This record gives sequence, C-alpha cells and structure tokens, in this order.
Amino acid sequence: MSAEEATINPDGTQTMGEDAAADAGADYADAGAGADDADDADAGEEDFGEGAEEAAEEVIKGTDPAIFLLLGFALIAGLWFVSWYKKKKEDEESDSFFTELDGEKFNLKLPDAVDEYYEVKAKCEAAGWEPGQPSPQGPGAQNASGPHRMLAQALMKRCIADIPIVQHIQKESGGMNKLYSQSMCSVKQWKAYQAAENMVSAEVDEVRAEADEIEPGWSQVIWRQAMQYHQMLKQRQEAEETARKAMAVQKAAEAKKLTPEEEAKKKEEAAEKAAKELLHAEEREKDGKKAFKDGSSSMKKGFLAGKK
Repeated sequence: MSAEEATINPDGTQTMGEDAAADAGADYADAGAGADDADDADAGEEDFGEGAEEAAEEVIKGTDPAIFLLLGFALIAGLWFVSWYKKKKEDEESDSFFTELDGEKFNLKLPDAVDEYYEVKAKCEAAGWEPGQPSPQGPGAQNASGPHRMLAQALMKRCIADIPIVQHIQKESGGMNKLYSQSMCSVKQWKAYQAAENMVSAEVDEVRAEADEIEPGWSQVIWRQAMQYHQMLKQRQEAEETARKAMAVQKAAEAKKLTPEEEAKKKEEAAEKAAKELLHAEEREKDGKKAFKDGSSSMKKGFLAGKK
C-alpha cells in the first residue's frame, strides 16, 4: 500500500493528496476571477472619466461666443454701476456736510429799513422834494419835519441797518474764495455765497446813489459815518445790557434778604434749638454718671488688682 501525502487545512482538517490539489485549484480559480472583476471595474471608471471630459469639451465647443461676451459686458456694467452709485453717495454726503456745516450762513435778506426809506422818499417827493436839491439854509434849516432832513435820517438809518450784513460778507469773502479755489466747497454753497455778495454789493451802491441825490458828495462819507454810528449804538446796547444784568442780580440779592420780623423769628428759632441741644446734653451727662456709679458698686473686688 502506497503512502499518500496529507495536507493540513487551516481549519485543522486533513486532506489527502488529490483532494488537496483539487481544493488548491479551486482557490486559484476564485482568485483569478476576483482579479478580473477588479480590472473590469478600473477600466469602467477610466471610461467614465474620459466620457465626462469629452462631454464637457463638447458643451464648451458648442456654446456660442456671444454668450461669453454678453456675460463679460454684464459684469463690467455691474462694476461700473457700483462705482457710480458709490461716488454719487459720497458727493451727496459731501454736499450735506457743507450744508450742515454752514447752515443758513448766506441766506441773507435786506433789513426792513430799506423799505421804510422808500416809503419816506415817496412822502417827501409828494411834499415837493426833488433829487439833487441842496440842503436848506437859514432859519428853519434844522427843522426835523422838513423833507430833506427826514430823507437824510431815513437813509442813515438804512445804512446803519446794513452794516451787519456788509461786515458778514467781508468776513466770509476771503475764506470762501480760498475754499472755492481748492475745491473744498460745494457748488450750491458757492452759488449761495455769490448771490449774497451780489445783493450786498448792489445795496452798497444803491445807498451811495441815494446819498448823492440827497446831498451831492455825501456818498464818499456816508458808509464811514454809518460805521461810527453803528459802533456807538453797539457800545450803548452793551452798556445797557450790562446794567440790566447788574440790576437783575441786585434785585435777586434783595429778594433773598429777610425782613426784620423774619430775622427776629430766625434768631428766636436758633436760640430755642440751642437750648434744646444743651438740655439734651445735660441729660445724657447725668445718665452717664448714674450708670457709672451703679456699675462700680457691683464690680468684683480685685478685678483691676494684680494677683499677689
């Protein structure tokens, strides 16, 4: 009897020579089939990737170039609109800033004395006065009710009332021209300043022309005289305001003063309060002495004494 080779399987069983060979062949066949399946899967994935790339290329090649141009134009237009809108907002904020900064600085109007002057002039012309007439001489020349004097006073009043707006424009002129030259003011603000300046300049020329009609040559000095009168009136108003405030302070101080009866009552109340406080102090002192006396009688002997 011939001996057969035995093969020990992983599960502990033994297989004789022919059976072992058959099992090994089956295992090899299974392994080969698995490898073939893996190769087929890899090939499928490669085919899918190549197909996707080919499809994308076909889509790109089939797209009309006009679509890309349209998209590029839309993008450029969108960027331009955003830039334009941002610049517009900045300009509006700048105009708003200057408007709020200056407020109604150049929203000027002529004083009421201008209209009052023309009303007086109409009355004087109705009374027989004519432009260019020399001032009356002799007795009665200083009559305050005369047309010539009334008109001169009305014109001087008008000129004095114009001084504040004239000074305002003179003060702002240098600064506004500098801001405009450096493009640091808005167009609206510059136009408002120009309108105010033109109005004041026309008023100055008109006053000079009226002055020469009343008194030839008066136009050379009327504004200087009006400035002097304006300063005098301003100082007088300041002095009156100071005196008014001082009077108000004095009245307030006098109002705080007590009448003799109120002062006597206040002193009496103070004396009563002091007497009550003194009485309370004496009572507290008596109570303290009594408590100390009672406590000393009940204190143990030798409490404060040292041990022998």
